[in-house]
Amino acid sequence: MSSFWFRFSHVKPVTAGNPVATEEAASQSSAKQADGTVADATESPGGLSLTEGSAGGLGRHLGVFSCTLLIVGRIIGTGIFSTPSSILSSTGSVGASLLLWVLGFILSFCGLFIWLEFGTMFPKSGGEKVYLEAVYTRPKYLVTVIFAANAILLGFTASGCIIFASNILVAAGKTATTWSERGIALGVIFFVTTLHGLTPQTGVRVMNILTAFKVAILVFVVVSGWVVLSGKTDVKDPHANFRNAFVGSSTSSNNYATATFKVLNAYSGWSNVNYVLNNVRDPVRTLKIAGPLGLGICTVLYIFANLAYFAAATKTEIEDSGVTVAALFFKNVFGTKAERALSVFVALSALGNVITVTFAAARVNQELAKEGIPLPLGNKFWASNWPTGKSPLPGLIVHLIPSVIIILAPPMSVAYPFILDVEGYPMQIINFFIVLGLFYLRWKKPDLERPFKVWWPLAVFYLAAATFLMIAPFLPPTNGVGDTPPLPYYLYCLVGIGVLLSGVVYWAGWRILLPRMFGYELVPRKEVLEDGTFVTVFSRKKVE
Repeated sequence: MSSFWFRFSHVKPVTAGNPVATEEAASQSSAKQADGTVADATESPGGLSLTEGSAGGLGRHLGVFSCTLLIVGRIIGTGIFSTPSSILSSTGSVGASLLLWVLGFILSFCGLFIWLEFGTMFPKSGGEKVYLEAVYTRPKYLVTVIFAANAILLGFTASGCIIFASNILVAAGKTATTWSERGIALGVIFFVTTLHGLTPQTGVRVMNILTAFKVAILVFVVVSGWVVLSGKTDVKDPHANFRNAFVGSSTSSNNYATATFKVLNAYSGWSNVNYVLNNVRDPVRTLKIAGPLGLGICTVLYIFANLAYFAAATKTEIEDSGVTVAALFFKNVFGTKAERALSVFVALSALGNVITVTFAAARVNQELAKEGIPLPLGNKFWASNWPTGKSPLPGLIVHLIPSVIIILAPPMSVAYPFILDVEGYPMQIINFFIVLGLFYLRWKKPDLERPFKVWWPLAVFYLAAATFLMIAPFLPPTNGVGDTPPLPYYLYCLVGIGVLLSGVVYWAGWRILLPRMFGYELVPRKEVLEDGTFVTVFSRKKVE
């Protein structure tokens, strides 16, 4: 352990002979962008330039293929196998349900184009962290710490681990108990952490293989649906759901809001490459190709998979079924034995999703540490690629800890769905301020290089949707209690807001209260770790 601390305490300052770099000096650093232009720190949000941010680790090793799979693997989880039935129940009709899937595609593409404009302007890892820093520059580090609170406290993949555990037990014919599910789920998250932390290149290969498998399963469902619609199976009337498709449509705005949340959750992940741009070759070009391609692939598969589900079962069967709609599809088309095979497919899909989410989340955590956010054991450790020098195992550990807590948190019947709701709400607030920031930069810095520029009506539409998604959870649900009784249906919104406010409190203590109490000011400097990673650290200078 002593040798470990020696390595992280003996680092070189960026500028020889001047180990302390002021914020003003740091702002003069320059970096070459992917399109060949030179940008100073005003065009590279945060304390590190574009070149410094991409130093260390495996460097830029992800191409268009891997980035496309990174998006597809993040989007396709388990939602497409289960949520169509609950969305149908909320909307009341097959036609309205399908229209919501199309609306989800439109909203997702609007969001993708906004993130493309930001990502091509600032091709750095971190996603929303970078874009918030580009817009909300004062007070310094405030938005960084607020984003860090959300990313660290709510950065977990417990749901995918538990879904893998429950489905693999079904496939094995075992009775699931609370602790058997938790044990397997813990094994999954520790396996994924070790995979990415110690064998990063193997982790990318496994991630790509599982993503290709998920695509193959959905293609199989889609093709099977076409066969059903042709009338060459035992399904009696495959066209029944498409006659008078809008009969029974709900008239409750709350029902449509609830269903829209589920659809958007199924599409979430289109911004996954924005989190890892430091690892992407030719990031501007790659992002412009991989983003639309990845989301486009998922959209086509999602729409046709829904058509296949509705062709193979009646509306009543789908609404009343106690199993996922995909299980019902396999049962009606291939027989009862096929249902067990589906459990394996869903389990592997969940595993692939966990691997993909963890890969990106760890790099976001690393970026936060590289900015100098004060963390236990010092931010240099958490910013490093220890121990291999190629992958951020410390960032993976930051992701691991909340995942383990959520997996073990009792009682599952209340705590688990509640925490899942809490996880999503703060991101709606963050998205809202990012879209506002887009318009601010268009007005304040019109001459910034923009390799991609979103059509402004799409941004306005997305802003309106983000506003609705911030307000809608406070509207009383149809059942009056939500999905986490006896807790109030709006409590998860308040907790999510509280998480963001905790970042404000943490920032105030770090930047204002403690310096005033002990009479010092924070002076930033850049250092290079042994693995080549640049990191911002702060020295305390006594105020006379």
